[in-house]
Amino acid sequence: MQKPAKFVQCVAIDVISSVVSRFPVALGQLVEGLGAARSGRVSVTVGLGSSFFSSVHVLPPRHLKRMPRFPGDLLDDSQAHGDVLVYLEGESKADLEDAAERLLSVMPTWRRRWRIDGFRKENRNEEGKWLARNPFHFTEGFGNPDTERDIIGRAAVVPGQGEPTWAEGGSYQVIRVVRFATNLWDRDSVDAQERIIGRRREGRWLDGTPGEEQPNFAADPHGKATPLDSHVRLAAPDRRNPPPMVRRSYSYDRGGGDSGLIFSCFQRDLVRGFEAVQRRLEGESLAKYVLTTGGGYFFVPPPGDSWTEALLQS
Repeated sequence: MQKPAKFVQCVAIDVISSVVSRFPVALGQLVEGLGAARSGRVSVTVGLGSSFFSSVHVLPPRHLKRMPRFPGDLLDDSQAHGDVLVYLEGESKADLEDAAERLLSVMPTWRRRWRIDGFRKENRNEEGKWLARNPFHFTEGFGNPDTERDIIGRAAVVPGQGEPTWAEGGSYQVIRVVRFATNLWDRDSVDAQERIIGRRREGRWLDGTPGEEQPNFAADPHGKATPLDSHVRLAAPDRRNPPPMVRRSYSYDRGGGDSGLIFSCFQRDLVRGFEAVQRRLEGESLAKYVLTTGGGYFFVPPPGDSWTEALLQS
């Protein structure tokens, strides 16, 4: 898996309503803006929101929609959704700021909807997995696959899924801005925190299984070792058949107590990936410590320019 950058900036943008009818102009500006933002120091990817397709007649990805409110969410619409998500990664915050400025400077028919900056604390590779420490002091990233083939297998749309041809090779991206109640969390003992998450802080499983291996939850049917309502057990009750998605999350800190996680995941099937996991997490013991306030559903087109050609021909 490619090394995650130290910093990320997520910029959601909308087409100004008065120029939606001039879609080729808006799309041309988007392509130009992405080119202007890219450099040797900044990686740029784009995700298309469901509203992006309101002005074109091309068949959209079949699962793409406005991200719903899940139980416990408190979504701020001014900090959620968007026609397009531009995802910038780099090793310098200044480089990301400069790239975002260049992006928007050549896009007069677009406006910024929301933005959030993130970072990866203790970003490192262990046993082929890229790990980082989140604001709750836990190392995460163990659940991702080890090989590029497995990553693509979980994340990339393939022929035969019922998706439009232009979308094959692309991926559904979910962004969730999750605020952490760190002060409340830190009042609990480390042991209590580990039972809520279902892992030790450094990744080892509560039944003693090493972090890089998979525990046998079936051998603990009553949750004596790993509580039944722990986060990792609900998210993936069968660790030998993990959810078909790939995670890449960043921490954020806006000051004033507003800190948490920019949860990001990629999957070929939004229903079987993120949404299946989110349904299982209802009632988890972690819920009182976290609050999702923003983000959205987006579709990352396949590499190359064929997707722009498909849209322009619609």
